[in-house]
Amino acid sequence: MKKIFAINGSPRKNGNTAEILRDVLSGAESAGCSVELINLGDLKFSGCRSCFACKMKNGCSYGKCALRDDLTPLLEKIIQADAFVMGSPIYFGAETGLYRNFLERLFFPLLRYTNPPSTLAEKKLEAAFVYTMNVNEETMGLYGYKEFLDKFSKFPQMIFGSSEPETLYVFDTFQFDDYSKYESSLFDPQHKAEVRKNQFPEDKKRAFEMGKRLAQKL
Repeated sequence: MKKIFAINGSPRKNGNTAEILRDVLSGAESAGCSVELINLGDLKFSGCRSCFACKMKNGCSYGKCALRDDLTPLLEKIIQADAFVMGSPIYFGAETGLYRNFLERLFFPLLRYTNPPSTLAEKKLEAAFVYTMNVNEETMGLYGYKEFLDKFSKFPQMIFGSSEPETLYVFDTFQFDDYSKYESSLFDPQHKAEVRKNQFPEDKKRAFEMGKRLAQKL
């Protein structure tokens, strides 16, 4: 049975990103895959420390991260899987620190500094990406979020030989159960509630279908 991991880069285990990722996994599971959701917020780990042990010829950590923390066994499991889907909310116009730290630790040790660059990955992994954000699609375009985030889709192709990863963007997300409790006059609570009621279920359906398509690539 093919294995797919979903990596939740949000510190919240039951927020918008986690919910969408669970729908992606449900779609993949319906297509016959074994699935597992990983919440990075549950783990204690850091990003790359630029020690370059993973690049040292004949070194004991050549091709793998020399750091030993909660992320170490997860990285080993992922590179033996068949696919993964990464998810992150957008904070201050970018991915979360959890998400970025994970990607550094996953991709960089496998990248060979050859000319041209090559990879130490031993098997192909398919990939997909999910991003949830408080802004609408127009604002995402205005601030260049898509161009910034799309660069991540190049790494699975470079490192794991994947086909072009699919990306799902979820806009105008519901941040608070009760907007009146927070300093949030920037937002219209009624509009947010309507998006949550009418659009978010459609986003969940799209996530489910994306999971099925991801599984069908394997």
